[in-house]
Amino acid sequence: PPYEIVHLGLSKTWQIPHELRNMTVLENLVLGAKENSGEHLLNLFIRPQAVRRDEQHWRTRARDVLRLTQLDGLANEHAKSLSGGQKKLLELARVLMTDPALVLLDEPVAGVNPTLAASLMDLIEKLRLEGRTFFLIEHDMNVVMNRCDRVIVMHQGRTIADGTPASVKANPVVIESYLGG
Repeated sequence: PPYEIVHLGLSKTWQIPHELRNMTVLENLVLGAKENSGEHLLNLFIRPQAVRRDEQHWRTRARDVLRLTQLDGLANEHAKSLSGGQKKLLELARVLMTDPALVLLDEPVAGVNPTLAASLMDLIEKLRLEGRTFFLIEHDMNVVMNRCDRVIVMHQGRTIADGTPASVKANPVVIESYLGG
């Protein structure tokens, strides 16, 4: 189940974000928290103070993540009002609420304007330098070649290249299949 995968330190974003449209940006993040005692109905009656403390903790954490992703100015906006790029940032912010060691990113810059895409990739680079690992699925070769340490190219379910961006870029099979050689 997904909740067990999250507890192992793995989380992912989707190519098409799945925000909770009628909730605020902040509420989307609080609901994305890894462990929330309020999820257990019995706790609401037996441990209401602990539930309130827990919710306050996650709201504080969510505000920190919103600052990190530069969405803090939109905390009280409904998610449905965000642009496509902002929804991608929200998706990443929600993933960060689980404090993952490994993040799977599915087309993180697809459909995002170039300025926001660069900011998003800068944030991912910052998080990588802080010790997170990212596994990126991306069709924008500029992003792949300029932002990745290791590149694996697949064609029809088979690996056709695996190495540094420079070695993959020079691979004749990759050139023929993907880079327009």
